[in-house]
Amino acid sequence: MQGGPSWSVNLAGCTSLDLSKGGCPAWPFFYSLTNNSALTKLDLGHNSIGDEGAMALAEALKVNRALTKLDLGINSIRAKGSRALADALKVNSALTKLDLSHNSIGDEGAKALADALKVNRALTKLDLGDKSIVGDEGVMALAEALKVNSALTTMDLDFSSIRAKGARALADALKVNSALTKLDLSHNSIGDEGAKALADALKVNSALTTLDLGINSIGDEGAMALADALKVNGALTKLELDFNSIGDEGVMALAEALKVNRALTTLVLVDNLIGAKGSRALADALKVNGALTKLDLGFNLIGDEGGKGTGGGAQGQQHAHHAGPRRQLNR
Repeated sequence: MQGGPSWSVNLAGCTSLDLSKGGCPAWPFFYSLTNNSALTKLDLGHNSIGDEGAMALAEALKVNRALTKLDLGINSIRAKGSRALADALKVNSALTKLDLSHNSIGDEGAKALADALKVNRALTKLDLGDKSIVGDEGVMALAEALKVNSALTTMDLDFSSIRAKGARALADALKVNSALTKLDLSHNSIGDEGAKALADALKVNSALTTLDLGINSIGDEGAMALADALKVNGALTKLELDFNSIGDEGVMALAEALKVNRALTTLVLVDNLIGAKGSRALADALKVNGALTKLDLGFNLIGDEGGKGTGGGAQGQQHAHHAGPRRQLNR
């Protein structure tokens, strides 16, 4: 972008600006943010600002006190650019939402952001999904930050190649973190061991309300551990376990948990290995559960007999879908 055509805009009175998908201006605009006190939302997603552009933005963020939402998704930002943004977050007290999804910040970038999260008290939503970080090392650094951060409420880490080791680190953080309410770990590979670790955390965590574990190679053992957690957890309202390998044994354990759980309102079990036996167990649970309002069993193996039981559960609001072929979601 350096050396490109000049670009200017009158931002007087403008509070929200969308420059996504190729609409990103030249660098002078970035620097103009240093003295702008009106703009609160800036969308630069799907451009190619790279590390240099991120560094220019970071300098502006060090003094800008107005911008609260910044979308930098799909921008070819790597470790160098993310380190600059992290330095800015250490002193910025205005930004509450930062989207860095679908970049390539890697472990080093994740570690830099983790250091920033240890002192930042403004950011409430951070999106690092879609392969911005790949592997457990960066996630472990972020987990350490969550142990002391009291501001972040939403973190997206989907498509991050997280395995059991990373899940265990996040679980340890959740045992002491009381701020995070939404965690997206979908499209990873935490497996049963990772699910067990998170389940242990849910037994003591009273803040998390939404947990997405879709597409994570979780089987019956992981589901049974999560079921044990649901028997005592009173905070989680939405649990997504779609596109895993949970069969009747795991679902029967979840059904037993639903008989005593009074918090969960949404349970997503799309495209698992649930048969009629598991479906009947869920049906029995719904007869006494008064909290669940959505149960999604789409693309399982429940058949007509199994489907009859779950169609008219608590308040008649559950959705029990037909059996179908297993599908795979990729990006």
